[in-house]
Amino acid sequence: MATPRDIRKLAFQLLFQLDAGATDEAILATTAPELEGLPEKDRYKAADMAKAAFDARAAADKEMVELAPQWPAHRMAAVDRAILRLAHFEISSGRTPPKVAVNEAVELAKEFSTERSPAFVNALLDKVLKRVLPSRVETPVEGTSPEQA
Repeated sequence: MATPRDIRKLAFQLLFQLDAGATDEAILATTAPELEGLPEKDRYKAADMAKAAFDARAAADKEMVELAPQWPAHRMAAVDRAILRLAHFEISSGRTPPKVAVNEAVELAKEFSTERSPAFVNALLDKVLKRVLPSRVETPVEGTSPEQA
């Protein structure tokens, strides 16, 4: 069974392919080495995540241009753009704890992008977190005070 990091890594690679013009069918039919050894259900999880992030790219791009007007999506390196779109999707959809999504995005940038990219990705996603986290109010467990939850 693949780890969540393996699934995310593949989702990033598939999202990158979608952004480059691949079709949904093409990304699932790919025989890339990254797919070897991953169970079919994990490949489908990664593909679903990539397609959902690709479908939500307009919202991610809009937020990124608001937070970093000098770096709109079309000026970003394609790798960084895919990493940011995936992380934004994970954060905004609630699929992944926000701080985990940021950490994972930085790790992807370290592995796949330039030496400056991890800092760029971290800085931009930190701004996203500052917008997202205050809007999420923790609901205390019944019978406990907010400090105990």
